[in-house]
Order: sequence, then C-alpha cells, then structure tokens
Amino acid sequence: MTQEKAFDGYLARWAASGLAALLGFAAPALAADKVTLQLKWLPQAQFAGYYVAQAKGFYRQAGLDVILKPGGPDVEPSQVLAAGGADMAVDWMPSALAAREAGVPMVNVAQLFNRSGMMLTCRRSSGVATPADFKGKTLGVWFGGNEYPFLSWMGKLGLSTSGPTADVKILRQGFDVAPLLNNQAACISTMIYNEYWQLVDAGLKPAELVAFHYEDQGVATLEDGLYARGPDLKDAPYVARLGRFVKASIRGWDYAIKHQDEAAKIVVKAAGVGSTTAVLQRRQLANVARLMTATGTPELGKLDPAAYQRTVKVLLAGGGEPVIRKDPGPDAWTHEVWNKAMGR
Repeated sequence: MTQEKAFDGYLARWAASGLAALLGFAAPALAADKVTLQLKWLPQAQFAGYYVAQAKGFYRQAGLDVILKPGGPDVEPSQVLAAGGADMAVDWMPSALAAREAGVPMVNVAQLFNRSGMMLTCRRSSGVATPADFKGKTLGVWFGGNEYPFLSWMGKLGLSTSGPTADVKILRQGFDVAPLLNNQAACISTMIYNEYWQLVDAGLKPAELVAFHYEDQGVATLEDGLYARGPDLKDAPYVARLGRFVKASIRGWDYAIKHQDEAAKIVVKAAGVGSTTAVLQRRQLANVARLMTATGTPELGKLDPAAYQRTVKVLLAGGGEPVIRKDPGPDAWTHEVWNKAMGR
C-alpha cells in the first residue's frame, strides 16, 4: 500500500469515528431528494397525513425534501402536474381521468381515500326528500373537476343539466354554503368532513337537512388519490423516490389518525394563524378517517382495482354527457410505486 492510500484510509476512519465532528469538522451532508406535491385544496385536515409527515420529520428521515403546494379554487392539480409544477398531485379520480382523456398522462400511484365523502345536501323545506324531487330544482354544483361525479349521477337519473329545457338548473356554486343558507338553491354540494358541518355551525339543524351520500346512491367515485406523470414512471430511480414519499406519507396518515388532537394543531399551523381552529380541524379529521382503509393495515394507500373499475363504470354512464367516453385502460394506474413503498 502506498503512503498516499494509507493516509486516505486513515482520514476515512477518522471521519467515521466521529472525531471530526467532535473537533468541529463536518463531512458534507448528502442532499435530500426533492419532491413537490400539489394539493387539491387549501391546508386542512383533508391532507393531514402529508402535513404530519412533514412536521414530524418523516419525509426528512426518508431522505426527502418535500414541498407541499396548497391548492385553491383557481388551482387544478392536473394542470399543475401537466406543466411540471409538481412531481405528484392529490386529485379526485373523475377529474384525473377526464384530464387523462384530454391528453394529460396522469397515473394513479396510490389511493389513500377508498370511500367518497361527497354529498348533495338539501333543505327539507325545499320539497326535496328523494332524488326524484330534483327535477325542476336549482342545485349547487362545484366545478373545477368536482362537477364530474354530479353530472354522472344526473345522467343515471335521466335528468338533463343543460339547455333551455334542462330538468335541473345548475348553480355554479362557490366553495361555501351561502346558496343554501340564502335559499338560492334547494341543494348544494358538500363534503362529509367540511361543508355539511358549516351548515350546522351556521344554525341549521340536522333535522332540517337531507343529505344524499354519493356512496349510498351508487355513484361514488374515488377521491384524493396520488397521481404522477406516466412518462416519469419509466425512470426506476424516480419511481423509487416516489415510493419513499408514499411510504413516509402513509406513516404520516397513520400517525395523524392515531393522534388526532396533535395532527389538528399541525394542520392549523400549516394553514396560518386565524385561518381555522384545532377544534374544527379535529372534527374534520375524524370524518376524513371514515373514508380511509383502517390505518395500520398493510393495504393502506393501495388502489383497489375493483374500486377503480367501479369509478370508471360510473363515469362512463353519464347518459348523453358522460365524463369520459372510453375506458382509460390499465395504464391509468399502477401498484409499482406502492410496492416500492412497501418493499415488495
């Protein structure tokens, strides 16, 4: 062994021994891999698992530098993903598959929510007791990709939603509950973990409301999946990076559901002082938990192919206005990233 190699070996052993750190010298740290996630909405408990994973250091421990980009009424996750503004996006499957059919190569790589939280909530005083009573009524509908399950439902009921003789009048609803409070609509779009409770907090009693859960109406579609760009998934190191992200995110969700008070406070901090309260976020998280596969189970975050096919079937059955016009095929989802996350 040459003198030079022996000295190099000595330096390596010296650095590894921790003496270098003790004397104030530090070896250069390995740079964390960056991952950007585009969320579907503003910071709230709907995304608690991701905020918890970041706050508790789960992403950092996975060697990741994660950026969580808030969504909002003017943000469509599919567009952000298509433009390269994020590595992954949280989106509902109807809007993701509609975007895919329009040319955005969105692929579902993990599915945290396996039940729909969407409802149409009506005032009993409006005369709506069953879906048969929708005809002739004004219904509040969210757009920006959230309208697709609704349109599919109306198609199943045989109710037209456009034109001068439409069976139902659509009110392009903002992301609030004002149209129902002000009697501008007989029914409005709500989520089980959010807007429904805003109505109750505003003074309407549950007995005054009729809620139609999409799950109960046979038109439920998958929500809050993780989507990536198809071409990127051909790169093995990239898939491995997303796998680490999914694993850390599942860990975040598991922690959030088991420690809901702490998770609610983390969400409030992410939202900013004055934006919300821990009490509201705690209630929201309790309802979000109802939409997920039980935490701690080995299937958490894994897309159920049967649920995917059910969603596709619902979207194709939109009458004269189907959400998608052809089956997206097997390339619209993959278990490869989830398998990496689980070490399979």
